[in-house]
Amino acid sequence: MTGHHNQEKIAIRRPHRAAAPQKSGPRANQEIVAPEVQLIDAEGENHGTVALETAQEMALDAGLDLVEISPTNRPPICKILDFGKYKYAAQKKAAEARKKQKTIEVKEIKMRPNIDTHDYDVKMRSVRRFFDDGDKVKITLRFRGREMAHMNLGMDLLKKVKEDTEEIAKVEAEPKLEGRQMMMVLAPK
Repeated sequence: MTGHHNQEKIAIRRPHRAAAPQKSGPRANQEIVAPEVQLIDAEGENHGTVALETAQEMALDAGLDLVEISPTNRPPICKILDFGKYKYAAQKKAAEARKKQKTIEVKEIKMRPNIDTHDYDVKMRSVRRFFDDGDKVKITLRFRGREMAHMNLGMDLLKKVKEDTEEIAKVEAEPKLEGRQMMMVLAPK
C-alpha cells in the first residue's frame, strides 16, 4: 500500500519551474507599469507628467515605442523613440566600453642571480613588451644551494633591472626575500 501512495505523491508534485528570465535593459510599451510618466517626445520636448495610456497612444501615433529611460525617477521618465535603434546603439556603446577596458595582468620573469648579459637582454626585451601592453611584471630570482650566501648579487641584479626600466616603470613592491626566492614587482608608468 505504501508503495502505491508514493506513486500518487509523485504524480501530484508539479515540476519546479525556474523563474522567467529577467529581461535586461529598459522596459518599453506594455511592460511599463507606472500609472503616470514624465514624457519626452521624439523631438526631445518635455511634456511633463502624463497618464501612461496617453504616453503610449502618443508613441503609437508616432509609429514609435515608449521607452522607460529613467525607471528610478518618480514618476519614471519615458521617451518616445525607435526601441530597436536604441537597443542597437546601447549594445554598440557597451561593446566599445568593453574594448577599451584592459585587464592588467602580472607577468612573471624568472632570472638567475648569475645571469649572463645576453640572457639578461632577452629577458629585459620581454619586460619592456609587457610594459607596452600595460601589464605589471614580477621579477623572480631563484637562488640555488651556495648562491644563498651571495644575496648581494641578487640585490644588485634587481637594482640593475630597476635602473634599466626607470623611464617606463615604477617599483610597486620593493625587492624582498621569500625562502630561496627574491622578488620585485614593477608597474608601467
